[in-house]
Amino acid sequence: MSRRLLRATVGVGLMTVLSRILGLVREIVFATSFGATAGMDAFLVAFKIPNFMRRLFAEGAFSQAFVPIFSQQYTKHDQQQLRQTVQYVAGTLSLILFVIAIIGMLTSALWIAIFAPGFLHDPAKFSLAQGMLRLTFPYIFFISLTALAGGVLNTFSRFLVPAFTPVLLNIAVIVMVWGLAPHLAHPVVAAAWGVLLAGVIQFLFQLPFLYRIGMLVWPKLGWHRPIVRRLVKLMVPVLFGASVAQISLLFDTIFASFLPTGSVSWLYYSDRLMQFPLGIFGVALSTVVLPVLSTHHSSQDQLAYNRSLDWALKLVVLFGVPAAAGLAMLSGPLISALFAYRHFNRFDVLMSQHSLIAFSFGLLFFIAVKVLVSAFYARQNMKTPVKIAAVAMLTNLFFNAILIGPLAHVGLALATSISAMINVALLVWFVFRLKMYQPCSGWRRIVVATTFATMVMLAMLGWLSPLVPVWLQWHLVTRLFHLCALIVLAIGLYLVVLALCGIRRRHLVFDE
Repeated sequence: MSRRLLRATVGVGLMTVLSRILGLVREIVFATSFGATAGMDAFLVAFKIPNFMRRLFAEGAFSQAFVPIFSQQYTKHDQQQLRQTVQYVAGTLSLILFVIAIIGMLTSALWIAIFAPGFLHDPAKFSLAQGMLRLTFPYIFFISLTALAGGVLNTFSRFLVPAFTPVLLNIAVIVMVWGLAPHLAHPVVAAAWGVLLAGVIQFLFQLPFLYRIGMLVWPKLGWHRPIVRRLVKLMVPVLFGASVAQISLLFDTIFASFLPTGSVSWLYYSDRLMQFPLGIFGVALSTVVLPVLSTHHSSQDQLAYNRSLDWALKLVVLFGVPAAAGLAMLSGPLISALFAYRHFNRFDVLMSQHSLIAFSFGLLFFIAVKVLVSAFYARQNMKTPVKIAAVAMLTNLFFNAILIGPLAHVGLALATSISAMINVALLVWFVFRLKMYQPCSGWRRIVVATTFATMVMLAMLGWLSPLVPVWLQWHLVTRLFHLCALIVLAIGLYLVVLALCGIRRRHLVFDE
């Protein structure tokens, strides 16, 4: 079983690598075209609001509630019943999302005032953000329907198509910035048009693949259908939990809007680099493991459930620890090589580097949260992670207020990492308290090997990596060549040391 899971995770991971690489290209385009300016700050807020809604509905409440239910039906019902489920869920969801999108566009000024109250002191920035929000808000309609299609495809073990879909967002935004920006009075508005175009393309892209598995249906309203009622019943606590997590991000934006111009952008660029390993591994692993855990729970196979979760958690440690350590060590080279051109100056590099280091402290825990929460949702236990997320949100808010004074935007990044640590600690405690998981053998070998290999990798990076001023003296090709060489050497050395410590492929799989 885990060999299949490992292949699926690798496949999703590779698609995510492609998406993240193009995402980095997108951020390079942003940095070189707009830098860390007032216009870029305005766009990021206008983009963050539909992203807030996307994570709330698409990746949050809906996906986490829909996948376990649909996976259960997949094991017990025929094709026709599955089609009806998709039909009624799609119809009900479409109506809700359409209303939300229309209301969001009509109340764009209110949303900007809520998310970025600091912009009220700068009418030009506020007006620009409001105008771009009217373009980006419909994105929530299309991307949530895309998430529905992706949930269906993942249940049918078609993991690669949903994993590839985010690539289209990056392509659309890059093309629009390059092609449209020079012709606009406010060039950054081209990025907002790109977001809207991407939502439409991502949704349409998945339809042929739904057709191939017989799940392309015409939506129908199903308010009174048992499956819709059950989904709504499960979504309510998950929606609250997702809201808690997203409210934490909302507070970050609110605090950052009062900081000097560029703070929102510095946090954004460093967060995007942190999201690269998180997306490649954390999102890929949680995407694959959720339907599998849901299936094991539905079939009441606790042994398979336990071993699948144990496998996932071992991979979190094995790859999350070196990713976090390497991200912190290479923070300066990463920012310099990818963003330090034209409008993105040396001061922007320094500020972004500091927040990236703060984010890196939480990377392992961000990954672990995704896997641990999936373990609860697979059992349709929505309330426990919600309560824990509420505690994490209050923790984040508390540390935001404490750390923003002495550390400015870096304090906001550090507060986010601290809240993730507390989130993981509480999730682990409840996992054992509820007897959901019993560690299998091999943990000592994994922890020792990971620790030693990471230390060796860091020593090599510290020895070979030049200081930031040296990176800034090089041109683009030299920077990228050295950065890629360092990353490849680091990964290679880490894997070699793991092998010398006795870690083999058989330690990453199990047979059922």
